[in-house]
Order: sequence, then structure tokens, then C-alpha cells
Amino acid sequence: MPINGAFILPHPPLIVPQVGKGQERKIQRTIDSYEEAARRIAALKPETVIVATPHSVMYSDYFHISPGLSATGNLGQFAPGTPKIHVEYDCGFVSELERKAADAGLSAGTQGERSPALDHATYIPLYFVNKEYKSYKLVRIGISGLPFQDHYRLGRCIAEVSEKLKRNVVFIASADLSHRLDANGPYGLSPEGPLFDSQITEAMSKGDFLQFLSFPYEFSEKAGECGLRSCIMMAGALDRMNVKSELLSYEGPFGVGYGIASFLPDGKGDSRDFLGQYLEGERKRLDSVKESEDEYVSLARQVVEHFAKTGKRPGMPAGLPAEMLSNRAGVFVSIKKHGALRGCIGTISPVKKNIAEEICRNAVSAASEDPRFDSVQPSELDDLTYSVDVLAEPEPITSPSELDATKYGVIVSSGCKRGLLLPNLEGVDTVKQQIEIAKQKAGISKLEPCSLERFEVVRHK
Repeated sequence: MPINGAFILPHPPLIVPQVGKGQERKIQRTIDSYEEAARRIAALKPETVIVATPHSVMYSDYFHISPGLSATGNLGQFAPGTPKIHVEYDCGFVSELERKAADAGLSAGTQGERSPALDHATYIPLYFVNKEYKSYKLVRIGISGLPFQDHYRLGRCIAEVSEKLKRNVVFIASADLSHRLDANGPYGLSPEGPLFDSQITEAMSKGDFLQFLSFPYEFSEKAGECGLRSCIMMAGALDRMNVKSELLSYEGPFGVGYGIASFLPDGKGDSRDFLGQYLEGERKRLDSVKESEDEYVSLARQVVEHFAKTGKRPGMPAGLPAEMLSNRAGVFVSIKKHGALRGCIGTISPVKKNIAEEICRNAVSAASEDPRFDSVQPSELDDLTYSVDVLAEPEPITSPSELDATKYGVIVSSGCKRGLLLPNLEGVDTVKQQIEIAKQKAGISKLEPCSLERFEVVRHK
């Protein structure tokens, strides 16, 4: 049978009285809605509850499914005396999901567990559910750094396993919303925070799962969201199903957004193929990006595509602008996939005889030598976007007050250690952040004195 119900539920530890110590009364609407959601789950009498959690072990390229027969957890890390929850795992569902994910080409499984205890983003939904209903087994799945569409596809696999095993399944997406709603909150205020919460709660109320997939990566990062990928996985589990959607409540008094929503399937809905719609929109967007690329970016793309397909560096194409062949400069080549960084390598000062050769060298390095990523594969090429930063000559400065994170890049030096950060990067909004990240890249401690240089760039996209 298909997924019988799905819910987006937040996970603030203070909602449990032993942790909140009275603070929980400030989110009473959230508590009331949580209790209503728990009653709705109990009425569905699920045999299996799926929890997608952002606070289990998370890998960049792998979905972790909790192994074993059972698990136990409490909120002892937040406050003593919280009740213990013990759950049995649905081992048969887990085994079948591993096989189904492998067939779909998704990297998912039970390897790599770091702690068998229930994380708080799993514990808190179950804390409320267990007050109403306990006759279920659990499947706990962590999110990953893989693209949004892979989370949707794993959700589809969950629905297919539910059908195959004829399980009565309820899906819980454990998800706080923006953590950056208030300048006085623990994470500060970002303009993207309230906007993200406004857009995602509207999407919840309408059952508009295409909006979940369509949030730009940089935007959701700046909003400080926690759980969008859980929601996308849930959306995939309801793929091509009509749903009765209801936003039960939304609050954010502590600078973090808490939304509770209910989604009950209401028959087949072939028009709700949100992944297909999203991929079609992405294809049009990427085609438009490619058509608008200038010669600098086009050269980087050509080099990466040739190298990924052949393993060899291409020759220099004809017809390049004179300034690319006669000028020398440091160059950084950045590659992104679905808005997330896929590789970035560059040179502070030129090492080749002209900018064109500098681009060729660093494009290959960004695609194959960035230690944070595997080499770019031919199957990825259609999903990649590029930027090329051409650096002006650095100039020494005596104070951070001479920097501007949107205008100048920074170079920090201490002895033989040297680190660079480009200007105008997503998520780097202050000079302090800029210097701290550059020092971290160089292996310079926060308190270690260093000299500063600034430089301007011309960014080609």
C-alpha cells in the first residue's frame, strides 16, 4: 500500500518540559499542533514510521539508514531526567530499501553508523507520537550532501518499498525551518531567514512540493534552514499522489522557525510529478546559462568537458580574445553542481604565460584535484556551471578596516603559511568571516598574528 500519511514536524529540545523548564509555553501553538499531528498519526495506525532526520550521521555522498534491531534515546545532552524512548527497527523494510536504492543508483545503506542512540530530531517527534500510539516499528534515515533531487528519488524508493511490502507507513520529515529569524536569537538574523520561512510554509499549506525542490542552494544556506532535505525526501515518498495538505501552525519566537504540516494522500495525481517538472526547469535554466557564458567561462567548460571525457588536456582553441592571450594574472576556476560547490582551484599569482593557459590549468585542477571532491565524471557535465575569477595584483594593507567582503578578496600570511579567500562569496558576509576562513584554509590559528593583502577580481560567469 502507498504512504498513508506524511507530516513535517520540528525538533526543538525545549518543547520537552524537562528541557524547556517553562520556556516551552512560548511555543504553545506548536505543542498543540504537535499533539494534533500525533493524534492523526495514531488514527492511521501505521505499522512502520519513517523518520527523515537532519541530525543523524550525515555524509556528503551517502544516505545513512540506521542499522540493527532497535535503538534507545533521551535528551540527556540537553537536560537530565528526560524520559527514555526505545523503538524496534523495521529490519525487513530497511533491507528492501537498501536494495531498492541500489537499483535506483543511489548511494544508501546501513554502513558508517557513529552512534546507535536516537538523535534529538528523531526523539522529539516520537516523544509526541508515543503518547498516542506505540504499535509501530521505525526506519530512521539521515539526510546527505547529495543534490535535492536525490533526496526526492530516495523518497520514491521508500514509497515503492511500502507498496511492495504492503506496509501501512507514515512518513515524518523532522525539520526545523530557518535558524536566522532574529538578531537576538542564537544564530542571528539573515534577510533570507524570514523569506525562506514565508515561502516554505506557504508551500506546505498548498502541498506545493515543487517549491521544496526549487529553493536555490545558496538561498537556503543563508537562511540557515534545518530540514529542507527531510521535507524533499517526504515529498518524493508522495510522488504523483494528490494530497490534502494543512499547515497546522508556524511559530518562531526563539529565532528559529517551527512549522507543523499534515499531508494525507488523496488518490493518484500524475500531474504531481514534481521531480520531472523540476528537472525540466533546470535543463532550461542551464541551457540559458550556457548560452550566456563569455569566452573565459566557455573556455573553462570546454577544458573540463574534454578532460572528463578523455582524461587529456585539450589544445588551445582558436579565436580567443587578445587580452586572454597577452595578459597574465592569477585565476580561480569554480565549478558548481545544482548550486553547490563541486570544485575550486586557482593561483594567487600567474604561473602560465597568459590568462588562457592559466584558465586551462586551473579548470583541470578544479575538476580533478580539489581534495574535497571526487573527480568530475562525464555523466555530471550537463549539470555543471562555471565561474572564472581573474585576480588583480594584491596590495598590502595594515587593517581589516581596509577590506570589504563584497569588493575585495583577502590573502592572509604568517611565515610560510598563506591563505586566500575570494570576494563576494555566498555565506561570507563580513570581513571577520572572510579573514577567519582564509586563516583556517592556511592553517593559521585564530590568535596567530598575520599580515593582510587585498585584491580585486573580475568575475566571469
